[in-house]
Amino acid sequence: MSDPDLPGILEFIRSAERLKTTLRSAHTSTGEPESVAEHSWRLSLMALLFRDALPGIDLGRLLSLCVIHDLGEALGGDVPAPEQARLRAEGNETGKANAERRDLVALLQPLPDARRSEILDLWDEYEAASSPEARLAKALDKLETILQHTQGRNPPGFDHTFNLTYGRQYTEDPDVIAALRTLLDGETARRVAENGISSLPDDRI
Repeated sequence: MSDPDLPGILEFIRSAERLKTTLRSAHTSTGEPESVAEHSWRLSLMALLFRDALPGIDLGRLLSLCVIHDLGEALGGDVPAPEQARLRAEGNETGKANAERRDLVALLQPLPDARRSEILDLWDEYEAASSPEARLAKALDKLETILQHTQGRNPPGFDHTFNLTYGRQYTEDPDVIAALRTLLDGETARRVAENGISSLPDDRI
């Protein structure tokens, strides 16, 4: 890496700092809104901790995917999972992805060409879930979100039932992912019961 590249890299890093103050719909255990950076950090921590149960996975690639998967949100902000589901049901999911990719391209502009292409390729891989590592990154992304929803001090009326179906297509395998999903579904059901909902639709059990 040559010295002339350093100013552009620093400019990019400064811009990416916005993820520290870009908020998600989840809340922390102390009741504060969670930032995208906080979510990405714990997602990466989960990947590191469960690596031994993920044979054949390139950990470096998995961690890279975890770190960059929400980079575009530094410009466009986060779209909460229930809203994503609504867009998907209306056939508008690609609109969100296209907007996030445009924001990512803009964010990456100060970087050298090789770095810019590398990160954009990783984001495309994640979005398409086109590799075992990308599919795992998506699974861990869903699980970290559910975990935060069960752990956080959420506002009144928070919809925990949504999490019982959220991201299920990515969390059925491998075994460690499925086991984590089972544990978190139990925690979600407990939070639903605490909120006074006595029964759940069959497809949410």
